[in-house]
Amino acid sequence: MARRRALFTAAMAGPDETTPTLYEWAGGADALVALFTRFYELVPLDPLVGPLFAGMDPHHAEHVAVWIGEVFGGPARYTEERGGYPAMLGHHVGKAITEAQRRRWIELLVDAADQVALPDDPEFRSAFMAYVEWGTRLAVSNSVPGAGVVTEAPVPRWGWGEAPPYVPPEA
Repeated sequence: MARRRALFTAAMAGPDETTPTLYEWAGGADALVALFTRFYELVPLDPLVGPLFAGMDPHHAEHVAVWIGEVFGGPARYTEERGGYPAMLGHHVGKAITEAQRRRWIELLVDAADQVALPDDPEFRSAFMAYVEWGTRLAVSNSVPGAGVVTEAPVPRWGWGEAPPYVPPEA
């Protein structure tokens, strides 16, 4: 709670350079690696989404954590080390992801977020879920065989949206 209060104090100035990023609020790289490690422990066990990840690279969870870290305002490691948006796009093109698989992917991710104690304040989870909703819908549309996809784009940067973080004042 002390960390949240310190971040909240900075955030009170409004959504500018003093507002913590989603990456910072989530707990940084360690928290995101924990999230996606847990998530990708659940995925192979699921009959609906498991087949999409058959033969998954053993470092897949770490790579996705680095992607989300960059999207949420952390270091640009995915761009520098993995090839940025074009590389991420390449993992989805032609996969024919269904709406049912998209929804199940989200459900498993939310379960993993709860299990690793990712921040659960409404403001963070709202921003987190907004990105997940947007990103998974984009992944589905980019996965349609023969779809005309945008092949060159920057990694998106996701922020708090309309609800910056709130921490009640100390009593």
